[in-house]
Amino acid sequence: MKTVEIPPKGLVVHLKAYGFVKVFRIVSKDGDTQHWVTDVQEMDESKREDLAKKSWKIEEYHRGIKQFCGVEKCQARKEESQRAHIMFSLRAFLRLELQRVKNGISWFESAMKIRRVAVTEYLDNPLYTLN
Repeated sequence: MKTVEIPPKGLVVHLKAYGFVKVFRIVSKDGDTQHWVTDVQEMDESKREDLAKKSWKIEEYHRGIKQFCGVEKCQARKEESQRAHIMFSLRAFLRLELQRVKNGISWFESAMKIRRVAVTEYLDNPLYTLN
């Protein structure tokens, strides 16, 4: 792929055991190269850019639901418990996203605010004390 000249509009090539695909080469400002491959041969650069923006939003969502809602930290073995954990994580993420959209508060700020309130309330009224 490094030696093949790929025009900005993409290049249609044949992959053995797959068929025809269209390849795009994207070179970032720092010189890193990525290749996008699609079986939609009519795709143009503007459509690819639009899909790249959408896919980046999906990546941000996955990072957010993992980092702030603990979706991957489920230790349950039963399928029903795992589904419940995923659904509650999704619900928590939607609440964080709603705060972001309505009030301009980032996911991080919302999560920290929840933790601060919880810690403050516990310190004001501890459940357990050391005597």
